[in-house]
Amino acid sequence: MEINYGYAFVAIVLILNMLVSVFIGRRRDLERFQKVAQIIIVWLIPVVAAMGLWAFYKSQDDEVKPDSNKFGGGAQDSGVS
Repeated sequence: MEINYGYAFVAIVLILNMLVSVFIGRRRDLERFQKVAQIIIVWLIPVVAAMGLWAFYKSQDDEVKPDSNKFGGGAQDSGVS
């Protein structure tokens, strides 16, 4: 049985593009136009765009957590009694 590396590479690129497309599509901090434009870029420039956009958004997620329920600290954290 012979392994065709071309098919394996295409399969990996397709899986990567699908995963990044879903990742971008599920983001809440982007408008619809931004999501569509970035997904088109991922499919037009497969490997570089997919890895670049994924790395960019993962670095942004570390700083901003939209689902955190903490807002302010109240009188205890302000030093005022």
